Amino acid sequence: MKTVIIIDDDTVILDVFKLVFERAGYAVTIFNRGEIILNEKFDEPDIFIIDKQLSGADGLDLCRFLKSRESKQNTPVIVFSASPHIYKQAKDAGADDFLEKPFKTKTLLQMVEKHIDKTAA
Repeated sequence: MKTVIIIDDDTVILDVFKLVFERAGYAVTIFNRGEIILNEKFDEPDIFIIDKQLSGADGLDLCRFLKSRESKQNTPVIVFSASPHIYKQAKDAGADDFLEKPFKTKTLLQMVEKHIDKTAA
């Protein structure tokens, strides 16, 4: 089963994402704080989905941290944000993709599949 870790400080968004991904057949782990990622207290997923704006942490910093780890640098990271102007910053942080809020769940699922399929090949 494919696994996804979703990091957002909005519990409503986390609940929706969890439901969407579980219905699509994923095992889902959700975190509402980025510190868990920095402490590496998680099982390795197939992909990370990180909100840019988090309480106590910046999603781009989490992305940089993940991409700096040899064991995780090939794991795709998707950053999402309500700010359309951070696309370049997300790419510079090592993000594999960026999604602007609001977005359709179908678009997110397609993006996730694309990146998981790419790493599996």
